[in-house]
Amino acid sequence: MLKILGYPDRYSVAPGEPISFQISLEEGDAYDARIVRVINGDCNPAGPGLDLPHIPSAIDGRYPGIARRVDAGSYLVAADFPALASYRAFSFRALVWPTLLARPAQVLAAQWDSATKCGFKLMLGDGRLVLMLGDGSGRTAQEELPVRMLQRKWYIVTATIDRANRVFQLGQSALQADFGVDDSGNRKAALPLTMGHAAVPLYLAGGPQTDGTIGEHFNGKIEAPAFLDGVPDHATLEAMTISPPPAALSPHIIAAWDFADGVSTVRATDVGPSRRHGRLVNLPARGMKGSNWNGEHHRWQVAPVQYGAIHFHEDDLYDTGWPADIAWAVPENAESGAYALHLRCGETEADAMRETYIPFFIRPPRKPTARRRPKVAFLAPTCSYLAYANHAGHITAPGVETMMGRLLHFGHQDVYLYDHPELCYSLYDTHADGSGICYSSRLRPVLNCAPRYHSWLGGDGSSLYQYNADTHLLGWLAHHQIEYDVITDEDLHRDGYELIKNYRVILTGSHPEYHSTPMWDAMKAWLDRGGRLMYLGGNGWYWRIAFHDELPGVIEVRRAEDGIRSWEAEPGEYYHSFTGEYGGLWRRCGRPPNLMVGIGFVAQGFDVSSYYRRAPDADNPRASFIFEGVTDEIIGNFGLIGGGAAGIELDCINPLLGSPPGILRLASSEDHSPLMLLVNEEFTSTMPNLGGDQNERVRADLCFMETTSGGAIFSTGSIAWCGSLPCQGYENNVSRITLNTLRRFMDERTFG
Repeated sequence: MLKILGYPDRYSVAPGEPISFQISLEEGDAYDARIVRVINGDCNPAGPGLDLPHIPSAIDGRYPGIARRVDAGSYLVAADFPALASYRAFSFRALVWPTLLARPAQVLAAQWDSATKCGFKLMLGDGRLVLMLGDGSGRTAQEELPVRMLQRKWYIVTATIDRANRVFQLGQSALQADFGVDDSGNRKAALPLTMGHAAVPLYLAGGPQTDGTIGEHFNGKIEAPAFLDGVPDHATLEAMTISPPPAALSPHIIAAWDFADGVSTVRATDVGPSRRHGRLVNLPARGMKGSNWNGEHHRWQVAPVQYGAIHFHEDDLYDTGWPADIAWAVPENAESGAYALHLRCGETEADAMRETYIPFFIRPPRKPTARRRPKVAFLAPTCSYLAYANHAGHITAPGVETMMGRLLHFGHQDVYLYDHPELCYSLYDTHADGSGICYSSRLRPVLNCAPRYHSWLGGDGSSLYQYNADTHLLGWLAHHQIEYDVITDEDLHRDGYELIKNYRVILTGSHPEYHSTPMWDAMKAWLDRGGRLMYLGGNGWYWRIAFHDELPGVIEVRRAEDGIRSWEAEPGEYYHSFTGEYGGLWRRCGRPPNLMVGIGFVAQGFDVSSYYRRAPDADNPRASFIFEGVTDEIIGNFGLIGGGAAGIELDCINPLLGSPPGILRLASSEDHSPLMLLVNEEFTSTMPNLGGDQNERVRADLCFMETTSGGAIFSTGSIAWCGSLPCQGYENNVSRITLNTLRRFMDERTFG
């Protein structure tokens, strides 16, 4: 079991800026820390091996450590809320859509002092509506409705506590009747005890626990929650759903939250006269259709009244909130590159469970300096790292080993993640209630983004996906002594074209899959002005994502109506809550990757990788520099990722999607196994024998093209390409082709 873990407060830091590290020590009371440069993070013994040189710094040394916990689960808190026991009577009303009734206790609303057991909680327990009261002396009482709710069905929920007349009333009313099902009910009875005066915040979708955490999280949607002074009749409670509420109700409203207001924020707007706004914690899903959604509109900005719901989950997480254990002021002369904080709490370096690496990148200075900038920048695909952060579906998903074509090997990080679901999962996983995870944050330990992580895909010992696969390229750059800066996706999103305008060449990682609109626009502007892009991966520019305007380090994806996806968004929930943009594939937004890099995603398979065969365009004089010193017909029949340069995910030319007429197809892969399958957006009806050489569309195309502005693009169309660079001591035809291209791209001579 993993004994030490942590995360940085940012993935990208500039010289002269601070970066902090938040650490949990699971065993022992101290650990050693140091900074390392990440040259190669892949531990595959068939490759060059780990190359993580120590960079002496002021933080080198031994530190005390403690175990820290993660308080996952989303909720609303209204800090400035009156004690409900000060009212002679009050009522609560909301629309709820429960999604995980198997959980024993789920708070809908609570004003509860957990230390004195004082106040009230309205909950769901075993599918029933439950009222809990505490008098503050330690005595509690619990009452419930006898009827059960059904999952994924809308109910009007009401609760009234009349302290003056010592009665309570609970009610639930199904908005849609189901044949043969009686799931509405009402109960009125004497108060079992006097509700105590709890001068504490008001919570929705979770409640305070005795250990100081917020727990008993509700799984499902809540819409139009409101508190009213007094004991209203049913018609009055119905009117409380209107935003703003009728003027006649205003004097009686304690609070009435309109979740359709401020969808892109973490604010819950109280439309009542007292403006007791709430704060949403751990990013419950917003932009969710409500009880009155009729299918006419699919965009929450167009019909906000139909998007008044928030979907809460027990396994939402934005920020663990751990304090900083180590802070480092990055020196002004620090070299841009990939780095990591190396932590070890064991006695020997061989004990992988007692050490960890927390990766980060030093970007170029934010302000112009006298220091000479290199011509080359590596764009670290941190959005893709976030999308796959703590990917867990492979551990329990049925049929995954059939898809991979082999038994899977799990490392100690995977085992730890399985035992600690509170770390929360990736954009490829689902919540405990089965809904898709649409937000992913870096402010938590991310176990599968680190040097030495042994990927579950890596039957041959390599970490095939994401971070460590990209370090194959970093090691190659170091071997050939190529100077470069590192910028991250988040840098590109925030700084745009100005960040990259002075670089002659930009290199991608092996899997630059996720891009925001500002990222897409900045890269296209750079290319249109003569930039030279080397797309050294596959499945790039595939999903559109959004960043939050207020919260750093979190991205959103809505897996809409197409694409390879492990879950799909509910109808009517295809638009990002952060920006209001339509989510899903860039291809479905009119911007297929072919418009950016000449090729686009076509096939996926995880068993073995294949090779490329040289094509006639390789002899075109326009591409002569690429093949200088390379006469081989077969390219890349070797590699650390599946044994070849063409594998995992493949891209190819498609003129119908924007591949330009002048693009050169230098080589194409062949002889893929039957488990390399055409992606579903490539066909409109079912077809037999989609895999292998039975379908010529399943291939990676190695391509080159010039742009009208004097720039150029080189695209490999395979995630596995960079995994072939280190083979034979970095001396092979994949390495030579890549180096030839990079050197020509660095040259100031224009193309075309």
